[in-house]
Amino acid sequence: MDHKRFLASLSAEQCRELTETSDARGLMQLALHLGAIGVMAALIVARVPFWPLFMLPQGILLVFLFTLLHEASHQTPFRSRWLNTAAAHVSGFVIFLPPRWFRYFHFAHHRFTQMPGKDPELASPKPESWGQYLLHISGIPVWIDHLGTIMRHAAGRCHDDFVPHAKRPMVRREAWTMIGVYLVLLAGSIASGSTVLVFIWLIPMLLGQPFLRLYLMAEHGRCAYVANMLENTRTTFTNALVRRLAWNMPYHAEHHSYPAVPFHRLPDLHKLAAEHLVETEPGYTHFHRRYAPAMNRDVEAKQ
Repeated sequence: MDHKRFLASLSAEQCRELTETSDARGLMQLALHLGAIGVMAALIVARVPFWPLFMLPQGILLVFLFTLLHEASHQTPFRSRWLNTAAAHVSGFVIFLPPRWFRYFHFAHHRFTQMPGKDPELASPKPESWGQYLLHISGIPVWIDHLGTIMRHAAGRCHDDFVPHAKRPMVRREAWTMIGVYLVLLAGSIASGSTVLVFIWLIPMLLGQPFLRLYLMAEHGRCAYVANMLENTRTTFTNALVRRLAWNMPYHAEHHSYPAVPFHRLPDLHKLAAEHLVETEPGYTHFHRRYAPAMNRDVEAKQ
């Protein structure tokens, strides 16, 4: 069964329940995520014993705001539209990823998932050698890409096919707004002689990015180039802490099959779709253990 037939098998009542959004559930999840970030930041600022060690969990919490940006792009974590918009802008600002542009990018990814030449995520090939793998998970390419995207948009050079021509001026204004706020924060830090943002934001982001890269690789890495969302996208079974951190996005095949389902309803959707899933993994460590030998086989095949 492909995802279209699966969706057609759901009753109207099931669809209504699955797509019901909630400000309360969204705000509770947001409070937990931002609260954890606040606690880590407080420990770092207070210079508690071994405080540098807290920069790693702080970084993981910060970079995984990407999953909130992703969810907010679908307007699903909250019932109120303004909350979704605010969440997208704040999380996008924190991780240096323009939220309006990302929404267009992501919608194209959903429309053309795993279709070479059309899915914008495939513009950057998945690692096929150990060198590419290590460079990818270092996070260096993504930081270059994010900062380059902001500067390119600010210069009016947004030529991505998935961004409507009429919306490109908005994308440019978004980039200039982000740059302006970053400059204000930089000027304020220099004027006050403060390095707080370096230790609670910038360095932690660098430390946390590899964990997000490892997580994201499992979503579509080595999945089939087919139109069936239950086959071209992977669901990864993991613990409750990772699911909470990632806003339930490890249920990724389910999300791609029915993007209108909010994060708190994805476990319910999973129960209905489980028997039809083609690509699953019993954990992220297991996925990367399989991915690495596959790279070795690719190298040997080319020799």
